Amino acid sequence: MSTEIYDILSNRKATKWTKAELAARVLWEILRRPLFSWTPRQFWWFRRIVLRLFGARVGAHVHIHPTADITVPWHLHVGEAAAIGDRARIYNLGLISIGARSTVSQHAHLCAGTHDYAQSGMPLLKTPISIGADVWVCADAFVGPGVKIGNGAVIAARAVAVSDAPERSISAGNPARVIKLR
Repeated sequence: MSTEIYDILSNRKATKWTKAELAARVLWEILRRPLFSWTPRQFWWFRRIVLRLFGARVGAHVHIHPTADITVPWHLHVGEAAAIGDRARIYNLGLISIGARSTVSQHAHLCAGTHDYAQSGMPLLKTPISIGADVWVCADAFVGPGVKIGNGAVIAARAVAVSDAPERSISAGNPARVIKLR
């Protein structure tokens, strides 16, 4: 049994996943590599179909690279003509919404799940991420749970966005701070 499937099944009580969600996650882990990861790079259309079959809302002309790692496809909404780059990590325990014409570059990490460390047992929080239209999340950037990135904003390479980014802002650093407007 792969480690991803074992982790999904062994952590059910802590994460409060329903049996149907667990079954769908296991099925996705089994089929993700042959139907998604191992497809030729230019098969954008095929990967869109696979994601839609697993409940993702994916607009037309979306380019998702085969090495992108999407945890829960049915918690993914991607607007028209958006792109998700090579080895981008879409850890979408909560909903991740990516607006039209936005780009999530290679090695970027969108993390829509955390734990409530103030409670014993640290229950899972499935906190959504909202990325507006015409946004660029640059290479190796991290976007944390609950973050909203406004239309036209840029999260610079290697930035760590743990708070909202206003429209048309350019944010950089750790933690990411607005350095100027576009």
